[in-house]
Amino acid sequence: MWRAQPSAHNEDEEDEQCLCQPWPFRFMDWEVMELESLYDLLQLPKGVEPPAEEMLSQGGKKRYLPPTSRKDPKFEELQKVLMEWINTTLLPEHIVVRSLEEDMFDGLILHHLFQRLAALKLEAEDIALTAASQKHKLTVVLEAVNRSLQLEERQAKWSVETIFNKDLLSTLHLLVALAKRFQPNLSLPTNVQVEVITIESTKSGLKSEKSVEQLTEYSTDKDQPPKDVFDELFKLAPEKVNAVKEAIVNFVNQKLDRLGLSVQNLDTQFADGVILLLLIGQLEGFFLHLKEFYLTPNSPAEMLHNVTLALELLKDEGLLSCPVSPEDIVNKDAKSTLRVLYGLFCKHTQKAHRDSTPRGAPN
Repeated sequence: MWRAQPSAHNEDEEDEQCLCQPWPFRFMDWEVMELESLYDLLQLPKGVEPPAEEMLSQGGKKRYLPPTSRKDPKFEELQKVLMEWINTTLLPEHIVVRSLEEDMFDGLILHHLFQRLAALKLEAEDIALTAASQKHKLTVVLEAVNRSLQLEERQAKWSVETIFNKDLLSTLHLLVALAKRFQPNLSLPTNVQVEVITIESTKSGLKSEKSVEQLTEYSTDKDQPPKDVFDELFKLAPEKVNAVKEAIVNFVNQKLDRLGLSVQNLDTQFADGVILLLLIGQLEGFFLHLKEFYLTPNSPAEMLHNVTLALELLKDEGLLSCPVSPEDIVNKDAKSTLRVLYGLFCKHTQKAHRDSTPRGAPN
């Protein structure tokens, strides 16, 4: 919302101005647009300055770190460890880094750091005073770094432009890669990830998007999220997917036989949630009233209602080992459908096996 300061002119003068000047110049002074409205519009947190639209060419993008990301303890610790490492490495040259964001962009410190780490001499001028000479120096250094790391330019998570424009994330990616290559025993904090806001200039104006940037790797099993069996199956043994589907379809048809139902296509027949709910009712002993779900859903919303109800029942029974989106089931995602049915399959095939195992004679 725009707000104007009252004019110091009297009403006659103001009316006269209105007749001879376009509307935007009617008032002598404007206040800046209220930040709250702009931040809401761009989904930017306070403390992050949105770019002027003219600063970004159409299709141009710029990344921002919100204050919550900058103050993340692991993120701060990573910067501290890297700064101490650089300062220790460059101590003989009496070079001190106080800010990774402000001190690394012109290539001077990167030049000295890489030469000392790689024990080689780069053909680049020591002192670069103009922006053009600084960019040239940075280009020489980064080309040597990428060769040393055996990276093509498109593979690197940094570039001359991002480093020169003081993109802290690019600088951190570069320093982490150098540390891993030349000092692998350096104890970096593990699993450092931060939320990033990307602003893009489009035909309709500025658009913002949130994402998570991973800066350091998981180091132990404790840090890592649990592996999903179907991610592994689809990635490592896709030829076995059909065999798994067939086994689960056979299991489902055995359980639905008493209802006079059968499944031929696992990918599509669970999309509306009806067979899934009936199967859960059969196996888990639930009685579902017809008012609780749609027996013949006629819209995606009704299908989504059914699937969401089914997933809530499975979650309550502890039968979902990984989060599953109901939209994925409705959209006939085979991997998500298999995840849902696999929990039921494991529980009830194991139960059937235990029930059929002969028991020992009583003492």
